[in-house]
Amino acid sequence: MMTHAPDATPKVEIVAHRGASYDAPENTVAALRLAWDQKADGSEFDIYLTKDGKLAVIHDKDTKRTAGVSKSVADSTFDELHALDVGSWKGAKFKGEPLPSLGDMLAVVPDGKRVFVEVKCGPEAVPELVRALTASKLRPEQTPVIAFDAAVVAALKKARPEVPAYWLVSLAPRKGAKAPTAAEVVAKAKEIKADGVDLSASAALDEAFAKAVREAGLKLYVWTVNDVEVAKRMVRLGVDGITTDRPGWLREQLAK
Repeated sequence: MMTHAPDATPKVEIVAHRGASYDAPENTVAALRLAWDQKADGSEFDIYLTKDGKLAVIHDKDTKRTAGVSKSVADSTFDELHALDVGSWKGAKFKGEPLPSLGDMLAVVPDGKRVFVEVKCGPEAVPELVRALTASKLRPEQTPVIAFDAAVVAALKKARPEVPAYWLVSLAPRKGAKAPTAAEVVAKAKEIKADGVDLSASAALDEAFAKAVREAGLKLYVWTVNDVEVAKRMVRLGVDGITTDRPGWLREQLAK
């Protein structure tokens, strides 16, 4: 009796969230390497600009959660941050894992894989981002840039139009405000010349919303999905990619 191999998944890109962050310390080279071992098609990770103009790979504005000591990224040099252990909190086997630079992460992206570089600060990071991407061996299509700040996407597309850029949007309503409509999301994405949108995989993302994005000629990615039924619904909607903390596991579940 024939069984489906894990690669028999529907044609949707499986993107590791902060690397394979369920099993390894987020936003580290170890997590990125594990994402490739788990057959992720791509991986997302976060960057912040340091005091000395370098790009550190970290999600938070400070190092308290992942390093156990509180250092503001914006007020620290990269060397100060790189010296921190951001692996021990996830387990003894990751002890000594350093906080990486953008270049460190780009250096371990194999041919055929992609990394989604999320800019957590503002457009002031774009010049150094462009420099690092240009210096890497990777092709533009391997290094899409994502950001919640529309100004970051606009600045990146102006500086390097050949690099894909996707606008991150939460479809959960903010306190005292309504969730954005499909028309609003599409209009803003077009205005900033985004190649697509990366949306929260919420109930608000339905067939009509997905259709509006596709008909606008925009790519559609979703985050962060660790629930099989939600992932299956996203696949039915025809999304281009799903971001997950568990890329290997999710691919296997979708292949069943």
